Amino acid sequence: MSTNLLATTDAVGFGGVVKEFLWNWQNQSLRVVYETLGQGSSLLLLPAFSSVSTRLEMGELAKLLAPHFQVVAVDWPGFGASARPSLDYRPEIYQQFLEDFVQSVFTQPITVVAAGHAAGYVLQLAQKRPEACSRIVLSAPTWRGPLPTMGANSKVAGIVRGLVRSPILGQLLYKLNTTPRFLNFMYRRHVFTDVTRLTPSFIEQKWQTTQQPGARFASAAFVTGNIDAIHHQSDFVALVQSLSVPLMVVIGASSPPKSRAEMDTIAALSGVKSAVLPGSLGMHEEYPAAIFAAIADFLLSPHT
Repeated sequence: MSTNLLATTDAVGFGGVVKEFLWNWQNQSLRVVYETLGQGSSLLLLPAFSSVSTRLEMGELAKLLAPHFQVVAVDWPGFGASARPSLDYRPEIYQQFLEDFVQSVFTQPITVVAAGHAAGYVLQLAQKRPEACSRIVLSAPTWRGPLPTMGANSKVAGIVRGLVRSPILGQLLYKLNTTPRFLNFMYRRHVFTDVTRLTPSFIEQKWQTTQQPGARFASAAFVTGNIDAIHHQSDFVALVQSLSVPLMVVIGASSPPKSRAEMDTIAALSGVKSAVLPGSLGMHEEYPAAIFAAIADFLLSPHT
């Protein structure tokens, strides 16, 4: 596994310095885009996995954190401005990527703020490399993709994933499930609670994210559960209990009932700090100021 840092790019960001990270996966070089803002000790922001996943969803939170940290926000491989090759996206890819990225970009233990599905990957990294992280915040953590959450078994999910990956039918199915109307519906259903935020320009920006070449491959893997790093809640609990670094969980009060129950279970574990705030699964983007206010003491106070 080899990694290289590249020069600054001119990609659109949230006001920081946008950079590229060349990462090698099984002899294939992938261009990964990340952005840095602020100065101080390092804090890594990891966006949630979704069809519209991008580091820009962490932008407002990054600006609030930047006076206190050097913030690094990354686009996962297959999402955002990063390369989107037709890989068989699965947990091993993201586990190895996160480990290599942290080892290559940072020289000291880092604070991590991870949203949604990124939670499992951060917990696995902290278990494997306990020296890598100094403290962790999970925003509306999830571990199961949409189709498995709806009850689809692995066979059905695999069929759907295969269809979306197919050249012609797959492109059609993907476009039907990423229309502006459908994105608006999904945001209203379980991502945002303040529907006035779902302006035409906001939805247009999200739609543009879904229309990048190759976007359907990683998206299909997420939706069908193929990049679920954890498959049972007991495994999630065990990961949290194995942590040797401070952990805080931020829960959206309006999260879907099944997800909310699972978040509450984690928050109730011994040693875990928690806060319940307005919002749902997209609370890191919808209510960044509330999240910053809730986690500031945890992040900025000394930990022994």
